[in-house]
Amino acid sequence: MASVSRTSEGNHPSFWGTFWTNAVFAPRTTLGFMRVDFVLGTVFVIPMTQMVFFAFVVRLGGGGASEIAYTAIGNAVATVTYSSVFSVCQTTDQEKNQATLEHLLVSPANRLALYMGRGLIPILISFCTVAVGLTYAALFFGVTIVPGTIPTIAVSIILTAFAMVGFGLLLGGVALYLRTSIILGNIFLFVGLLLSGVNFPLSSLPLAFQYAGDALPLTWGIAAIRASIAGDPIGTVSILWFAVVLSALASYGAAIGLWRVFERRALVTGSIARF
Repeated sequence: MASVSRTSEGNHPSFWGTFWTNAVFAPRTTLGFMRVDFVLGTVFVIPMTQMVFFAFVVRLGGGGASEIAYTAIGNAVATVTYSSVFSVCQTTDQEKNQATLEHLLVSPANRLALYMGRGLIPILISFCTVAVGLTYAALFFGVTIVPGTIPTIAVSIILTAFAMVGFGLLLGGVALYLRTSIILGNIFLFVGLLLSGVNFPLSSLPLAFQYAGDALPLTWGIAAIRASIAGDPIGTVSILWFAVVLSALASYGAAIGLWRVFERRALVTGSIARF
């Protein structure tokens, strides 16, 4: 359900009113993040099952403790995809199914406030998911996390969650032209595992795939978190943070641009609910 909050004048929706209204109500309607079983499963179950699976793959392939630790960190971060990309990009489907897409498109709500508001809860859940995953990595997969690196790791996780939610909203914008976003979300769920340095260094891939991986925010998020865990100098980590923020801004900007293109096309053709 599209939610808009108005100013005291009653004429135009305020930026922060739109932001907080969507932050509170969107998870209950179009995102589905308020179900306790979903939240608990995403935060506590998915990281463990994914990490165990790929750890066994590495061990069966003859990998040692260092390879397992590398894979554990990568998959702990990659679990951010479930709440930030796969679920967020389905907001378009929910708007269509609930017949609220037309109301959203014609509302005067600030689009940036709307997008940022809808991304708040997914960012928080994404942060918790990665934090739990890294805890599992330290407890069960031989990853050493020095207490002094925790603040740097926390910043890296927050920036990664922010960027990945933006990427999920971008896919949701692309899904405006599709019958469903589920297939699109699934494709990029596994593309991230292949091209973002989750289970092996990006340098192991052909050059064209490396360039494709560099275009994904998950690649830079994983790199920043690995560098933070390794205790790299703050200057090195800051460069990776900058790359994560840049990819986030590009994703949010492209998402808003796609919505505007769709709105103009829908208004011209009179086919708002066709896609």
